[in-house]
Formats: sequence, C-alpha cells, structure tokens
Amino acid sequence: MPERRTVALVTLGCARNEVDSEELAGRLAADGWELVPEAAQADVAVVNTCGFVEAAKKDSVDALLEANDLKGHGRTQAVVAVGCMAERYGKELAEALPEADGVLGFDDYTDISERLGTILAGGVHASHTPRDRRKLLPISPVERQGATVALPGHADAAPGPEDLPEGLAPPSGPRAPLRRRLDSSPVASVKLASGCDRRCSFCAIPAFRGSFISRRPADVLSETRWLAEQGVSEIMLVSENNTSYGKDLGDIRLLETLLPELAQVDGVERIRVSYLQPAELRPSLIDTLTSTPKVAPYFDLSFQHSAPGVLRRMRRFGDTDRFLGLLEQIRARAPQAGARSNFIVGFPGETEEDVAELERFLTGARLDAIGVFGYSDEEGTEALGLDGKLEADAVAERLARITRLAEELTAQRAEERLGETVRVLVESVTAEGDTIDGAPGEVVGRAAHQAPETDGQTYLTDARGLLPGRIVEAKVVATEGVDLIAEPLGGGVGPEEAGG
Repeated sequence: MPERRTVALVTLGCARNEVDSEELAGRLAADGWELVPEAAQADVAVVNTCGFVEAAKKDSVDALLEANDLKGHGRTQAVVAVGCMAERYGKELAEALPEADGVLGFDDYTDISERLGTILAGGVHASHTPRDRRKLLPISPVERQGATVALPGHADAAPGPEDLPEGLAPPSGPRAPLRRRLDSSPVASVKLASGCDRRCSFCAIPAFRGSFISRRPADVLSETRWLAEQGVSEIMLVSENNTSYGKDLGDIRLLETLLPELAQVDGVERIRVSYLQPAELRPSLIDTLTSTPKVAPYFDLSFQHSAPGVLRRMRRFGDTDRFLGLLEQIRARAPQAGARSNFIVGFPGETEEDVAELERFLTGARLDAIGVFGYSDEEGTEALGLDGKLEADAVAERLARITRLAEELTAQRAEERLGETVRVLVESVTAEGDTIDGAPGEVVGRAAHQAPETDGQTYLTDARGLLPGRIVEAKVVATEGVDLIAEPLGGGVGPEEAGG
C-alpha cells in the first residue's frame, strides 16, 4: 500500500475560520488524507488565512512563509493558502507570494482533496479573480426553505453516515458538510449563518463572504448533537451577525426558537451566542438569552464606537445613551450577565470630543472585555474614500489612550464579581505537582461571561475531582486583571453525568 498523503491545517483568525478548517479536515479525511497536527509532519501545509485587518493579514503571510521554510529539509512539499485572505485577494496574493504553491478560494473547498493532490503532484491550480460575492444570491425565503442552495465552499451533497470514517460528522443536508474535530477541547463553534447584509463603511467582509444566509435549524441541531457525542460541553454559535439569523428563512425570531432546542441536547452544558448587533437586539432575544437554562447570559455586542457622528460615518446606529440603556435592559433581567465589545478609534473625522464621548460610554458600560483597534484603510470599503483621515501617530495615541482605559475598566469590572458564584467550564487540568493554595494541580476554565480566547479565564483553587468538560460552581475570591480566581463549592456536572 502506498504511504498515505498527510496534511496539516494551520488556522488563523476567528472562530468561523476554525469551523471552516474542521470542515476542510472532514472532506480530506473522507478522501483518505491523514491529518497531522504540525506542518513539519505534513506533505501539504494548508494555512487558513484571515483577511480582516492589516495585523491579521501580516500574521497570515508570516504563517505561509514559516510553512514554506519547511520545504527542502523535511517532509513538507507544498504550502497552500485558503481562507478569507486567499478569497479576498486570489490571483493578486498568488503573484505577490510565490512561496505559496496554491491560493484557493471558497469555491475550491468542495474539491479540496483534488486541488491538494494536483498541487502535491507539481500541478498548478489557477487562482481566482476576486469578485463581490453579494451578487450571487438572488434567492427568496421560499426557495431558501428547501435549502437548495449551498453556501460558498459548501457541497450540495455528501456521503451518508455509512460511508464515513470514524470521527466524521454526518451530513445533515446540503448546508452542513463533513467535519472532523482538530482538537479535544470541550468547546466547539457551530455556524448559524455565513455572510453579512450590513454595509458598515469600514468593513470588507460582506464583499468576500457574501450575503447573509442562515443555516436550517435542523442542520444546526444535527451538528450540535454530533459535537456533544464527541465530548463537547459548550457550543458557541457564530456568524457575521447572529441577530439576523432566520430573516432569510422568513422568521427573524428563529433564534429564540432554536436556543431552547439546542439546550435540550444531551451532553451540552452551555450554549454561547456571539456577534450580536446592538441595533437588532430585540427584547424577545434578550429574554431568551437571559432566561433559557444552559444558555449563557452573554452579550457580545458590536458597538464599534458611541459618538453618534462617528457611528453615522461608519453607517451604523446608536449613541452613548442608547447603548447604556440597552445594557441596563440586559442587566435588569440578568444582573450577572456578561458583556463585551470591540471599538475602532481614529476613524476618519473622529474629533477629540468624539473620543471623550467614547470614554464616557466605556466608563458607564461596565464591560467585561473590551477590544480596541486603531483605524486603518481597507481596500474595497467606503471608508477608504472618506475625508478627515487622521495621521498615523494620532491614531496610535488614541489607541494607546483608550486601551489603557479599557484595561483599567475591565479590571474594575472583574473586581465587581468578587463574592459572586459563577459556573465554570473546566478546560484544562495540569498534572499533579503544581499547586494553587496548596491544592494539587491547576484548573483553568471559563465562567459564563468569558468566551474562549477573548474574555479572560477563571482559575480554580482546587483541582481535585475535576476534568475538562465539567461544569463546577465556584465563588470568586480574587482577580488578576480580567481573570478570576474562584473556589469550587462542590461537585460539578460533566459529559458523563449528562450522557454525552
């Protein structure tokens, strides 16, 4: 038998990219490829790139160059770029980065095995010319009910469960391709939708991700059940805009119906909804997010700014007082609710008064986590042509100023949680030998207000009897910045108790 071809997937960017990588892994595994964790062990290194901001694009290029350095003195024979940066720039990226042996767009995903086989054999697959994907979806809600159209990069059909190697997610329709987990984390993301219909002046994502298309609830449920069978305790629902879920299916309140159904899936102990638009956050969704058992009262709100003049130039809505009122509504229903957001400073036309208004909002908002980004021009966006551009050093000064304030305020917000009882999902437990306050081992997890990688962690003072995937109640006894230190109050619940 010939040696199996090996492939490694290197993922950059957001949780949506992580799902894409697992879908690519599923397709490749189903076609006989062996998945390996490190690029140095692979015949082909596939880098799933991010194309959102300049820093992310630089990281993507660095990852491609690092993988290319493996060629010639190890197993790696080819390096291939996929993901948002590859889709957004296509042929331009291929010409600028000859180190990449292939640059594949979303439409290549359905034939990923064939594409990699061709490249590995020394062939060339022509990179695509980028286009505006928003024009591809002249489809009515009635047509969408039948799910006859696949998302870009998603197959129209897939093998039945009887044809799948062990560990592959079965398809649940044309919108849910194969998927193979790439790690053993008790947390996994599930896509609610792909694309975006909003037209924020700073954002190019809709142009290369396409228009907003919701997945069928049955597909989301099926994938969640499969993940629970793989030992996943927390499901994070992701898309470019989760508050729009269901609008193209004829039911804008579909998420309110879906969440209680997901909460009943055996083995799932927590459901987290990310990427919420403040202007679309309706009272019924707030009620569902704050009252449904197992659904985290967690609000990842895309504020971006709070000065009304800046928001209008961003083609967004709201202001400081409206945003503070929204947070008050949430906390009236769930006082311990988590809230986070990202902000852009230095946007064209931003004045010192606008920055002061943003500071007023941040001071009153009591957010658990704050991401701050300095504005930079992005090709293909309306903001590129706006007047009032600030000098780079002025943007950097405002970025540093707001970042310092954000760090101070989020640390204060963590201190407000002293004495609270939090439900912590255990993510890792060290081997015995290290200690916390004399207890063997170290337990790292996350409370309901802490999303993976972005919002801090909770360290438990006692590791005894705890395993990854278990939920444990604990009392917050100290803080370190945005991180909490908590003392377990007793036994927890985990996959074994839930039957998952």
